[in-house]
Amino acid sequence: MAESRCALFLDVDGTLLDIAATPTAVRVPAGLTRSLDAVASSLDGALALVSGRLIDDLDRLFKPLQLPAAGLHGAEIRRCPNGVPQRLDCVPIAPALREAINGLVEVHRGVRLEDKGNALAMHYRARPAAGPLLAQALRRLIAGHGPGLALLQGKMVIELRDLRHSKASAVSAFMAVPPFAGRRPIFLGDDRTDEDGFVAAERCGGLALPVGQSNDGGRPPAFANPAEVRDWLDELPGRLRAGF
Repeated sequence: MAESRCALFLDVDGTLLDIAATPTAVRVPAGLTRSLDAVASSLDGALALVSGRLIDDLDRLFKPLQLPAAGLHGAEIRRCPNGVPQRLDCVPIAPALREAINGLVEVHRGVRLEDKGNALAMHYRARPAAGPLLAQALRRLIAGHGPGLALLQGKMVIELRDLRHSKASAVSAFMAVPPFAGRRPIFLGDDRTDEDGFVAAERCGGLALPVGQSNDGGRPPAFANPAEVRDWLDELPGRLRAGF
């Protein structure tokens, strides 16, 4: 499954961390940061977090580690540890569109809006039945706003973001620079939002390793849940030393 010449790309929520009621409620299990550091060292630094979260948020979660990372589904990137994140050009979300989305969220009680600056996330875990209506209304708003923005649907969340950036563009950016270049990419993710990353890894001759059963009957899981991923990461440095 893994080898010393691989590059490892890890989604965070639902892959490394158990899903929580809200993004701020997640907990980093004891030992996970140490495991990530050990795996990164075993891969000569070719490990990156690829998330819908902001990189600043990832740094807060995994402090003191500042790993190579892509945030906002590829709209920001840090290619080397402890480097300064590069915020890529994004189509602005117009004030009128923000206002309309705020109004939409208020209508759907239980839906929570997460403003990430260059992206907006509408979480409806507290009201699952609102998902289809919310998606339909958002599509109408985007159609009226103009080109450049797209909706990305995940587990109980719909994100509005620049369509030019994705987890695929993030993987491609990493694979163009050391220590990732020339390695076999392996992407772990749990959601439809990770499908772009899966495809990008496979396009480079790598592997897609889904976590958990997808709701749409897609790819079969390689790991049942984040706990299995964490156990695998604990064992990975030893396996790499043994040549597996």
